Amino acid sequence: MFEAISRRFQLKFKDRASAGNILAEIIKDRLKKEKLEQCIVFGVPRGGVVTADTVVRRLSAANAAVDFDIIIPRKLTDPDNKEQAIGAVMEDGTTYLDEELISMLQITPEYVEKEKAEQIQEIRRRNALYYSKTSINCHDHLKDRATILVDDGAATGATLIAAARWLRKKHTPKRLIIAVPVAPKDTIKLLRQESDVVEVVTDPSSMFKSVEQFYQDFKPVPDDKVVEILRTRNMSM
Repeated sequence: MFEAISRRFQLKFKDRASAGNILAEIIKDRLKKEKLEQCIVFGVPRGGVVTADTVVRRLSAANAAVDFDIIIPRKLTDPDNKEQAIGAVMEDGTTYLDEELISMLQITPEYVEKEKAEQIQEIRRRNALYYSKTSINCHDHLKDRATILVDDGAATGATLIAAARWLRKKHTPKRLIIAVPVAPKDTIKLLRQESDVVEVVTDPSSMFKSVEQFYQDFKPVPDDKVVEILRTRNMSM
């Protein structure tokens, strides 16, 4: 139903939570043959944590204690356009690079390494902040579980690719599902190479400019909101 609507109109979500509600229904249909309590949902800070939290609430409504955690990749940016991703990195150095774009923009290896080092420092800052406030950490229990990686949307897919590679390298989940409310078709193709399943509410083509255009409310999510969600989840586990 959602796919048919989105092909005819540009679907706009009210906010990240409403997008998470729709995404959760799609995921439930995908997982109907599996026990929901054997799943874990990872949210990508900051905005993706709001969407992921809503997905967990919806999946848990059927008396299934779905686990929740966060995963922190960071975008590597074009030196001349900080909105454009040339790749992404995880804290341990797991990296995805758009080699074609880097070559086209003539970005030097020295810049890439400098950018990676800066973003790893930001990941460490966020890890220290978020996990100093909560004891949640489900990273070590994925081998026999369906793992759902959630963000509030994907433009290039860079951060989700880096996160997916890290999960598969470090924790080998039983099945890896990437779930986002919106992503363009080319990005979906990339994400399918990094996961078992990709779930998307809407997949616009030529009309796609940014994730933000598909939301009525896409205001920035502060660190405090991520901490609040983690505290609430920690108390409910």
